[in-house]
Amino acid sequence: MHALPICLMTLTTLLSAAAPEEPNKHPGRIEVLLVTGVDYPGHHWKETGPAMRNVLEKDKRFEVRILEDAEFLSSPAIFDYDVIIVHFKNYEPYVRDQQVRENLAKFVKQGKGLMLIHLACGAFENWPEFANLAGKTYDHSKAHDPRGPFTVKIVQPQHPAVRGMHDFQADDELYICLMGDRPVNLLATARSKVSHKDEPMAFAFEYGKGRVFHTPLCHDAKAIEMPGVAELLRHGCLWAAGQQR
Repeated sequence: MHALPICLMTLTTLLSAAAPEEPNKHPGRIEVLLVTGVDYPGHHWKETGPAMRNVLEKDKRFEVRILEDAEFLSSPAIFDYDVIIVHFKNYEPYVRDQQVRENLAKFVKQGKGLMLIHLACGAFENWPEFANLAGKTYDHSKAHDPRGPFTVKIVQPQHPAVRGMHDFQADDELYICLMGDRPVNLLATARSKVSHKDEPMAFAFEYGKGRVFHTPLCHDAKAIEMPGVAELLRHGCLWAAGQQR
């Protein structure tokens, strides 16, 4: 007799557990939803998610929620946030994949901010519009330099997403695998020892009324916590939110 109510209660509990807390909506705070939970096995998202939250929240204007289930992007609750950070690589479509895609594109088009980090350039590979939303996407015929230190050069210092920044040291995977012809504002580059070219390390552009900031840096927690990279993340997220330093 009581089986149906019990099942409904269980379903409600599971859905509640998967959802992030509601934004606190503090005046002047930037509410960020960091979406992770699935990636290439060599990417330890359980470590990189908290590391990214920590470096962003060094700027007290940010409040970052970590979400480990990208299916939640199909919910209208995402529109309560100011910026979404895509920090995942999905190898299979989501159950509500069409709604996830529509919500994500609508979120930015209507004036919100989007950040893409590291292998997020390889997310939604079977979604043609993702190339426009990400600016550049993953080319499977290429990869990256061996992990190690390199210099990131700020090439458009007047752009508000990097204004006030200087060249900095990274300890990371230098991606040479970004492809795409969509016009973007190239903000930072690094010289690859493999391709012998200056590869994009950060770029930004507008999508509808919103803003997209994309960096292939941030392979692991150590890479994220490098001072210059941490500063780049804060600058980029602030710009994506429509604010400036």
